[in-house]
Amino acid sequence: MSESAYNPFKELAREAELQTQEKLQPLKKMNHGLDIGIPRETTYQENRVSLSPLAVQVLVQNGSSVTMESNAGSGANFTDLDYSDAGARIVYSVEDVYKSNIILKVAPPTETEINLLKPNQILISALQLTNIREEYIQLLMSKKIIAIGYEYIRDNSGALPIIRAMSEIAGRASVLIASEYLANTNFGKGELFGGIPGLQPTEVVILGAGAVGEYAARAALGLGAHVRVFDPSLYKLRRLEANIGQRIYSSTIIPQILAKALSTADVAIGALRIQSGRSPTVVSEAMVENMRPKSLIVDVSIDQGGCFDTSEVTNHKNPTFEKHGVIHYCVPNIPSKFARTASYALSNVFTHLLLEWGEEGSFKELLWAQKGIRRGVYIYKGHLTNFALGKRIGIKAKDIDFLLAGNA
Repeated sequence: MSESAYNPFKELAREAELQTQEKLQPLKKMNHGLDIGIPRETTYQENRVSLSPLAVQVLVQNGSSVTMESNAGSGANFTDLDYSDAGARIVYSVEDVYKSNIILKVAPPTETEINLLKPNQILISALQLTNIREEYIQLLMSKKIIAIGYEYIRDNSGALPIIRAMSEIAGRASVLIASEYLANTNFGKGELFGGIPGLQPTEVVILGAGAVGEYAARAALGLGAHVRVFDPSLYKLRRLEANIGQRIYSSTIIPQILAKALSTADVAIGALRIQSGRSPTVVSEAMVENMRPKSLIVDVSIDQGGCFDTSEVTNHKNPTFEKHGVIHYCVPNIPSKFARTASYALSNVFTHLLLEWGEEGSFKELLWAQKGIRRGVYIYKGHLTNFALGKRIGIKAKDIDFLLAGNA
């Protein structure tokens, strides 16, 4: 047959090429509803709540159920009606909340709350390493639950999103608090934070160039203060200056230089933190004695022991004491003073996490898919999985990847 001869199959193929072609679309993951319980916080002066009403609404619309104890959000000025309108089920018994598969709270559970937990339940809360005892962890392990600590959860970039958010709040708040306690109404020296033109600006010394130190420096500079930042790490000092976008006085921690800076300071903010254990005490009692009368110390690191030798834990009801003529503010839970803002910050992190969890279908699949969340697990069905915590309290830890690879 010659090439010019009519070929019906060739014509059909040409026509098919001219037709609209189908495009394959990726299959959407089915959203699996979660069973979430949020109890009312019983820890003293803990006013935060893990989810805002808007976050609850988003989760409910995506198939999850949320059970909340009555007044769980009252400390952050969220009412039961706000949550009920968002789709939450309001209950008046904490036992009803603990029937949920996932318990989401802020403060670590008390021993009474631990006794309400059941095997395979998932607990998400803070851990607060400074208060951890071996007996407490053993009790949690005995419940055969899965426990995730806020302090350990990481995002895709490797950062600690909850610690970062709370640190930003604490850093900004430390400057607002300093402004309050420099005023006459709080028995301060009667000075306006930052000062005005023609007067010497407020002298602020910040110990620590992490997130707390950075946001304290931003707030203080914004109010016109003269800021000095001290940190053992040159890398952190350089990063702080780069993030702020301007040159400020910074130094590594050399006792003689630090003592001189403190002697003229109006405000000293302690923001040195370490991954585990006690924060370093870099300011001796002698340095505090040499500070100006009615100057102010805000020790944000008091929840890890504090940066100042004279620091003692206080609370929101009685936040200050005076020693050597220097006012000390040593409240360990500063974000709770701004509970609504802190609750929104927590909610932003957990809404995203819980939505991803629903898409993955099971918690085990979520842990395999999200390394950052996997690193947040410190107890997995009766096994301690955080090696740093295990070393601290003397309990042998097991690798979470090994446990997940098995049928645990």
